[in-house]
Amino acid sequence: MRLPYAPSTPPATSAPKVSEIYARIAARRAPRPLIPLDLSLLHAPPVADGWNSFLGAIRTETVIDPGLLELAVCRVAVLTGAVYEWNAHAPLALQGGVPAAALQAVRDLASTAAEETPGAPLRASALSARQQAVVKYADEMTGRVAVREGTFAALRRAQAAGGAGLSDREVVELTTGVAGYNCVSRVLVALDVGENNDKEMKSVQELVEGLKN
Repeated sequence: MRLPYAPSTPPATSAPKVSEIYARIAARRAPRPLIPLDLSLLHAPPVADGWNSFLGAIRTETVIDPGLLELAVCRVAVLTGAVYEWNAHAPLALQGGVPAAALQAVRDLASTAAEETPGAPLRASALSARQQAVVKYADEMTGRVAVREGTFAALRRAQAAGGAGLSDREVVELTTGVAGYNCVSRVLVALDVGENNDKEMKSVQELVEGLKN
């Protein structure tokens, strides 16, 4: 890491407010210890506190299909080269029901942000129509910021098998999830949190095997 990690417990000289921030972050992580990202952000406790609240809401208070959200997070990780983010969230995508072949497509496909309409590689991939719409949305949010009307319309009408398209709430949750994890990836890569910048992302097969063990 480009900075030393903050201590995993509040320094003895900390103000009560700082101890409360540590406690809130520890409560969200429990039963796990604080992770390297927490220990990076805790150099600025108020920022770490706000981060914990925002990302905590995305992680625990959303109604969108977890697999769909994790698929988008993994796509952001690929586009931004955030190895730490991919290694943490790709297993969650698999656990959320994303098929290994679909996750492999998320890793392998070139960004579609420059395309007016989804290209042949995306349409021919193992991704469902709904997953394709999410990938293209994440690509444009990440690569060009301004999302095309056609891309947004495709996201709205993309239905799950036997279900409805995304609700207004789910669209907001997906959008803030993609935006939030773009923020996460930029902090991870800029500071080299977890010392992953010079490493390769874990392969999908490796992740699948890891979940079996």
